Amino acid sequence: MESGATVEDVAYEIGPGLGRDAVAGVVDGELVELETPLTEAVRLEIVTDQSDEYLAVIRHSAAHVFAQALQRLHPEAELAIGPPTDEGFYYDVANVDLDEDDLEAIEAEMAEIVDADYEIERLEKSREEALEQYADNSFKTAILNEEAAGEDPVTFYRQDGWEDLCKGPHVDSTGEVGAFKLLNISSAYWRGDENNEMLTRVSGTAFETEAALEEYLENRAEAKKRDHRKLGRELDLFSIPDITGPGLPLYHPNGKRVLDELRQYVDQLNLDADYEPTETPHLFRTELWKQSGHYDNYRDDMFLLDVGDEEYGLKPMNCPGHATIYNQGSWSYRDLPIRYYENGKVYRREQRGELSGLSRVWAFTIDDGHLFVRPEQIEQEVRAIMDLIFEVLDTFNLDYEVALATRPEKSVGSDEIWERAETQLEAVLESAEMTYDLEPGDGAFYGPKIDFAFEDALGREWDGPTVQLDFNMPERLDLTYTGEDNEDHRPVMIHRALYGSYERFFMVLIEHFDGKFPLWLAPEQVRILPISERHHDYAKSIDEQLDGFRVTVEDRDWTIGRKIAEGHEDRVPYMLIVGDDEVEAGTVSVRDRREREEKDIDLEEFKEHLALERDQKRTGLTFIT
Repeated sequence: MESGATVEDVAYEIGPGLGRDAVAGVVDGELVELETPLTEAVRLEIVTDQSDEYLAVIRHSAAHVFAQALQRLHPEAELAIGPPTDEGFYYDVANVDLDEDDLEAIEAEMAEIVDADYEIERLEKSREEALEQYADNSFKTAILNEEAAGEDPVTFYRQDGWEDLCKGPHVDSTGEVGAFKLLNISSAYWRGDENNEMLTRVSGTAFETEAALEEYLENRAEAKKRDHRKLGRELDLFSIPDITGPGLPLYHPNGKRVLDELRQYVDQLNLDADYEPTETPHLFRTELWKQSGHYDNYRDDMFLLDVGDEEYGLKPMNCPGHATIYNQGSWSYRDLPIRYYENGKVYRREQRGELSGLSRVWAFTIDDGHLFVRPEQIEQEVRAIMDLIFEVLDTFNLDYEVALATRPEKSVGSDEIWERAETQLEAVLESAEMTYDLEPGDGAFYGPKIDFAFEDALGREWDGPTVQLDFNMPERLDLTYTGEDNEDHRPVMIHRALYGSYERFFMVLIEHFDGKFPLWLAPEQVRILPISERHHDYAKSIDEQLDGFRVTVEDRDWTIGRKIAEGHEDRVPYMLIVGDDEVEAGTVSVRDRREREEKDIDLEEFKEHLALERDQKRTGLTFIT
């Protein structure tokens, strides 16, 4: 195909049937309209109504259906942006007072628009015409002057006379939107910046069929029960009080016990893989951040403070500290790879409106690792890191998606360095026969990365483990080793985390397990329930014999039924019920949180099983089958 051919041209070149069925394209990981010209070699996928990406196109069109319905009912509403999301879509609007009670009327108007099956028409307008049309809309004007700067003409999409500035793609008509539902109303700052105007955000979702929508709504209702913020309160795991500041979680004893187990597990993985422990302070002189490149590329996300005549910054990342430790030594090619790890607390000044439970916070801990390797060691070390990541994922029985994230717009280093780094990571993924997505522009400012992402209970994706290749920081911080030729050479720096951050990983685990942690993670592993006060001494003797496990005795003056119910509500893995029969026989009755029960159990047998289940890190309870 000639340069400038569109996605649609390519689809027809492949075959007339594909050309007719084409709805959109995916160019280097980005969903685009059919009219998008291709001016260079790209990775291209043609999207039809059989493609996974088709749902995003439907949802984008649903956002337009919502906006048209809103302006039919509230002509004064001023539109900002309305993109599709992984969960559905949203539209941010201003100059209109909406609450949850308004959603039903808007949905009814949307249904009329969908039923009418209006053609969705793409049209082009000159920048001058578009700016004149949006003279009274500061949000659309900002989009024209920033995101669409230099574009002339610009694209609009029109349905039944109503139109919106948009780069698409969309379905052919409103009738293809199918089944939809408005979910909630919230607030959002324009462009996510708390210094900007507060807008009203209406969120919704859309599917091809009513059946798919109903299944989603049922799953969403179930997912809300697993929300880690809700379970965090109920299980007394963590809190984020207003008085301590936003995004600064406090871990209660129950939560700290889980975190300690996670830390011990990953520490052992690091030690077994020949990583050496390090520790760095919470802040450094900004001279280090300037040299590493963080100051120029990450300053807006840093907490900065003046100390005397010098400026310091709380660390947003641990890597410059580890690189500085490396730089205090003198290394030969025989010494490499050097592998450091640290459970390092970092601080990032996220926008307040984006803070949410443990998923996005100001202070969090990364199970960080940094390797300093010779270029020829890259593939072997990256593969070894991925093996560690797979071991973690298998241990917790977690589902994940893999992506290769490439150079962002704001970055350091030459094109040659970035191409080399991206090619090497891609080669590792290909040689491992990994299925992965390409995420253009989502790399770190210093290098590309392989990301592993988890879904939370609401279907949102969060970054988890990561492997990042960095040719830039060694150059900026003047890191060297002596090669076989007795000359100085630059090591390559690899950044990696097996969890990502403890906070997000903890969030994922809370929701993944619905608060029903495996025995080895559970804050309370066994609860002993004496039937009456005369059984307290026997219960305490059992507690002593279960030394090494996290055990409590429920000795409050409650009925045994209430004690059992409370144990289930607290999601305790095992309860030991003791009464006259157990005292007389010297045994226990075992009940697990799945409400299975077995009587007359020898305590030593139960203890041996507990140790096995804990040490093997089983995800399920296996004493009673």
